[in-house]
Amino acid sequence: MRVLGMPVPFTGEGKKDLSPVNPNRGGWFRILESFSGAWQNNVEVDFSSVLSFHADFACRTLIASDISKLRVKLVKKDDDGIWTEVSSPAYSPVLRKPNHFQNRIQFFETWVLSKLQRGNTYILKQRDNGGSVRQMFVLDPLRVKPLVADDGSVFYELNTDELSGLPARVIVPAREIIHDRFNCMFHPLVGMSPIYAGGLAAMQGLAIQSNSTRFFENGAQPGGVLVAPGAISDETAGRLKEYWDNNFTGKKAGKVAVLGDGLKYEAMAAKAIDSQLIEQLKWSAEVVCSVYHVPPYKIGVGQMPSYNNVQALNTEYYSQCLQKLIEDIEICLDEGLGMTGEKIGTEFDLDGLLRMDSVTQMQALKEGISAGIMSPNEARRRLDLKKVAGGETPYLQQQNYSLAALAKRDAQEDPFGSPTPPASPADDGALNDNAESEARAALVEIYKGLR
Repeated sequence: MRVLGMPVPFTGEGKKDLSPVNPNRGGWFRILESFSGAWQNNVEVDFSSVLSFHADFACRTLIASDISKLRVKLVKKDDDGIWTEVSSPAYSPVLRKPNHFQNRIQFFETWVLSKLQRGNTYILKQRDNGGSVRQMFVLDPLRVKPLVADDGSVFYELNTDELSGLPARVIVPAREIIHDRFNCMFHPLVGMSPIYAGGLAAMQGLAIQSNSTRFFENGAQPGGVLVAPGAISDETAGRLKEYWDNNFTGKKAGKVAVLGDGLKYEAMAAKAIDSQLIEQLKWSAEVVCSVYHVPPYKIGVGQMPSYNNVQALNTEYYSQCLQKLIEDIEICLDEGLGMTGEKIGTEFDLDGLLRMDSVTQMQALKEGISAGIMSPNEARRRLDLKKVAGGETPYLQQQNYSLAALAKRDAQEDPFGSPTPPASPADDGALNDNAESEARAALVEIYKGLR
């Protein structure tokens, strides 16, 4: 049996000895014990629970959706060093449709979510007979294991994944895998999820929500005690407690209780610190946001910035959170698809992210046209408007001079003097005739004087 042109199971090129990379040195596995002795005290960070915390879920899905909505462009550098969007039969089809069951947005959303949740994204490449990549599949990171040969070459052990076309376990060389890894703090082949740092804050937030849920299920009452006027037996105390729990707690809280034999119910007052529950929950969410480098207001935590500049806010979000992830994907695609990255490569279209408000956008386009930086049709394309006749040329006002012309002016002896216009050829003849007449008149006067 052969998968990707190799026998299954594949034991490496040249029967090399392969050593697995220890996954316990990185990834979310290390945070199962949040501090020394946490396991003995039943305090642990559960991965599935962390994924359900609202702030963690919001950060991951926000980042993944913002990156996946950007269009991937195939660009080529011309002789002037300008990157221009092009189309190529070798690369364009797989960028538009990565595989048979995912479109472009779904593919890159899965890519980013795998990287944020597990610290690693493994992309399996499927080639045609000519060696070009025709499909890409995001693999389950729990079914992939990096291997290192005795000479340092890297391989990957892939377990069965029918959706990606892997009917059995197979070991493939690194050239068949695109490995995008995040925060390689313990091993260069093992990425680490942000959950490593934000998991405990997420568990704290979940604990606050769970306690609050139980509190409000009890009618928002902090509980209380039954006080008897005298001593009662343990049997009587147990019977009263069971009766009270079954009839006046949970959904039955708030019902009227009839007490006898001098029994008295005294409610427990809520402590002042209990009123800080919302602040503690907000703090937990802000910690998770800081781990993902997401501004808290992006997920509805905290206040919006006081200044109203959409582009400035999005630029901050892009530079501190998205830029590294976006450029990682671009480089991985360039190398994975066999591009040099120097003359041809991939690039995300950031216009969908760094979009200005309408007033600022119109002002920026107006300034670009007035300064001769862009042509009117280039500005119209930014607004999804059709081109107009004569709009392909940048325009400047007539009184503007080039730097070369100004340099010639300054090279004159008197740059700001009134220049003498050069005489025309017709004027030269007239000047010569006048000079000859004046010379003849002068000679006549001289002859008169001699007489």
